[in-house]
Amino acid sequence: MTLPVVHSLREQIREHIVEGIVSGRWKPGERIVERRIAVELAVSQTPVREALRELEALRLIESAPNKGVRVRNLTAADLEEIYPVRAGLEQIAAELAAPRLAEDVSALEPHVALLHEADRVGDSEAQVRHTVAFHRELVRAAGNSVLLHTWESLGIGVWTTLAIRWLGTRQQSYAEEHEAVVEAFRRRDPRVGELVKEHVLGCAPRV
Repeated sequence: MTLPVVHSLREQIREHIVEGIVSGRWKPGERIVERRIAVELAVSQTPVREALRELEALRLIESAPNKGVRVRNLTAADLEEIYPVRAGLEQIAAELAAPRLAEDVSALEPHVALLHEADRVGDSEAQVRHTVAFHRELVRAAGNSVLLHTWESLGIGVWTTLAIRWLGTRQQSYAEEHEAVVEAFRRRDPRVGELVKEHVLGCAPRV
C-alpha cells in the first residue's frame, strides 16, 4: 500500500493509524507494531515512530517497556474531557478574531459550503475534515501564534474523528451550525465568543 501526497508523511501515517483504531483493526489493548506499519506503507520507520509519538501525546495509545505500543481503552469520558479545554480556547480566539472576521469571513465561508455538500451526501470524512478546517481558520484569525499552537496540540482532528465515527456523535446539520457562527461574526454579535463556546460544548459526546 502507498500513500497519496496530500499532507506530510507523518500526518498521513497518523491518519492511517487512527483509521485503523476507529475501524477496529487495532482493538483496545492490542499492540501496534512500528515495523509492520512501515513495511505496509512502504516508508521508513522514522515517520511511523513520529506519528506514534504524536498519538501517545494525545493519549490515544500508550507504550510500556518491553511491551511496545498498545491502543488505550478509550471511553466516552476520555473524549469528553477535551471539549471544555477546546471550548475555552476557541472562545478566546473568537473574541480576538471578532474585529477581523466582522470585516471579512472569506476564510470560513468555503468550509461552510463544503459542509453543506458533505451533509447532503452523508460524507462523514468530509464532515470531519471541513469542521476541523473551519475551526482552525477561526483560531488562526485571532492572530495569536501561541493560541493556535496550543489548539493544534490538542489533536482536534483526531478527537473529532473519534467522536463522530467511533461514538456516532452527530449534529443535525454541520453546515447550519457553522453558518450560524459565521453570521454571528458578520453581525458583530457581542456574544460571539460565548456562542462559539456553546457551539463547541454542544459537539461533545455525552457520557
